[in-house]
Amino acid sequence: MTRRTVVTLPGDGIGKVVLPEALRVLEAVGFQADYVEAGIGWEHWVHEGNPLPGETVELIAKHRVALFGAITSKPKDLAAQELRPELRGKGYVYFSPIVALRQRFDLDISIRPCVAFPGNPLNFIRRAAGGGVEEPPVNAVIFRQNTEGLYAGVEWTNPPEAVRQAFASHPKFKPFASVPPEDLAISTRVFTRRACRRICEEAFAYAARHGYGSVTICEKPNVLRETSGMMVEEGRKVHERYPDIDLWETNIDAQMMWLTKNPEDYGVIVAGNMFGDIISDGFAGLVGGLGFAASANIGTDVGVFEPTHGSAPKYAELDPPIVNPIAMILSAAMMLDWLGETERARRIREVVAAVVAEGRVRSYDMLKLRGGPRAIEQGAATTTQMTDAIIAKLG
Repeated sequence: MTRRTVVTLPGDGIGKVVLPEALRVLEAVGFQADYVEAGIGWEHWVHEGNPLPGETVELIAKHRVALFGAITSKPKDLAAQELRPELRGKGYVYFSPIVALRQRFDLDISIRPCVAFPGNPLNFIRRAAGGGVEEPPVNAVIFRQNTEGLYAGVEWTNPPEAVRQAFASHPKFKPFASVPPEDLAISTRVFTRRACRRICEEAFAYAARHGYGSVTICEKPNVLRETSGMMVEEGRKVHERYPDIDLWETNIDAQMMWLTKNPEDYGVIVAGNMFGDIISDGFAGLVGGLGFAASANIGTDVGVFEPTHGSAPKYAELDPPIVNPIAMILSAAMMLDWLGETERARRIREVVAAVVAEGRVRSYDMLKLRGGPRAIEQGAATTTQMTDAIIAKLG
């Protein structure tokens, strides 16, 4: 078998802490690869005006697979203020480098599993009908359309006259016709039929492969009639090829309420970019939070794998580090699945589940402690100790 080369993108903050832990686990499970580190994130923005250097894009184009840690993102004005003085006022505009990667390589399929590990003290519990509490078995996988919608970046403040005229051609724009241009900001929500069809096809195929009984399309077609309507329409067409899988349709607002009512009822969920981001974080909160939330960004022949948590800069410099590496480790397992190393991926998930169930080693979030250096004094495992426990069971 040809030895793989994986591009590693530590990025910002705790990305630099958790990504090396995932590489330790990959080595322990017997995955052999060469790793080439590439730059991405805030430091490159500040010093170069570009958070996604061209060399990084070239490396990913060459090797087709990457593990990504985390990035820091800030609003437009704050980002501009942090540029080196000589770069300010020269037209540089910050744009999320992970979103740029998704668009550059058409990583249109985002897969975000939210699975409750038995024994995790952070798992969702609810009051049982007969008294006491119960812990529903949450096992949801969110398929998020990853390149379009509100995250496509088609937006303006003080829109050009041609844009304004185009919007003015729609009767619903009439209340905004007299707004001064400098007081008007427009963000578009762009869906294409091809992308809607592809995310639905991938979701139904995944459900069939893994034995899920339902696929839920989570959108808002009663209000967002054109965009959400297109997703629902394509989902219904794809469903015709999978008669043994139930198709459910929910509105995003109602779905967020049902998360804490009957989360065990949901299997595979499909949503556009923004709603997929929201619903996946909602489900992640039921299975332990972002310390357990892994994800894949997949195109036709490129895959980038990342935890969904942010860079958490206030924890990045703690020595020893205390952040939970499990989301990053599970993201590495998703990479193995994509590369065809399914047995090694299964083994990693199995061992993570065993460590969580055993409960001897728990990170500060699992102990419900405030983050900070005192967490270790209060019994929290360090980042390294958590990884050590996982590696020990891989044995």
